[in-house]
Amino acid sequence: MQAQGIAHRINEESGQQVIWVEGEQQATLVRDTLASWPFDEDASLDEHSASKSQPLFSPAALIRKLILAFLRAPVSFSLILACLLVALFSYLGTQPQRVAILFYPVLDNSGLLPLLASIDSPAEILRSLSPMLLHFGELHLVFNMMWLWYFGRQLEGAQPRWLFVLLIVFCSFVGNTAQYLSSGYSNFGGMSGVVYGLVGYTWVVHTFMPRSNLLINSKMFVVFVIALIAMEVVASSWIASAAHLGGLVAGLIVGVGAVGIYRFLLGRGAIGS
Repeated sequence: MQAQGIAHRINEESGQQVIWVEGEQQATLVRDTLASWPFDEDASLDEHSASKSQPLFSPAALIRKLILAFLRAPVSFSLILACLLVALFSYLGTQPQRVAILFYPVLDNSGLLPLLASIDSPAEILRSLSPMLLHFGELHLVFNMMWLWYFGRQLEGAQPRWLFVLLIVFCSFVGNTAQYLSSGYSNFGGMSGVVYGLVGYTWVVHTFMPRSNLLINSKMFVVFVIALIAMEVVASSWIASAAHLGGLVAGLIVGVGAVGIYRFLLGRGAIGS
């Protein structure tokens, strides 16, 4: 199912493994596949031999994989593509003047309420989110894109997509605004605040609603927190630590709210179920 780009999760219910997919068309495909089990071993061997004789790199295969990745997690894929294009256009942030429009807007930074009151146009709202598309250097870009895809593809397949978009927007705004208020300047960027928001949200949902089958545990969460502290101690002068912390807190808040609504108000066992 992963190879076919079918978003799914598997739960154990009453001693049986239950496969959940997004729609009836995908459910029919899974039923037909299971009905043909066990597969013809000789045919499988022939297909394996044929695949070994094919070239290691095929443009058609690459395009097919990219299409499947987009269908599996369109929001995460689109964000990654946008970050790559911005990185290419700005030469990995070495020419920030080319993407100056993406920097946080110059607002009243005397406090949160004055800042919110000084936002007077939709463009400024968008620019409060757009710093997440900026990256400075290869490691900065690769690290953020790797974790965005790791958590994003899970969350898009396990819950309503509108909730994932809301999570991205909220974490981006809180993280960027926290960084602007703490530093007083606007030439910062990165998806790190959003990534930490996804970490916090995923950990809360996994802890209180384990049937959501999200791939994170407390040890992994602790590693991210330790990394956040280490970055503040070692490299606070050039790391947007406030954006990381703000995104993490925002993700935790959305996670607690989602768990409260789905588990305790609606009585469901998983987000989106």
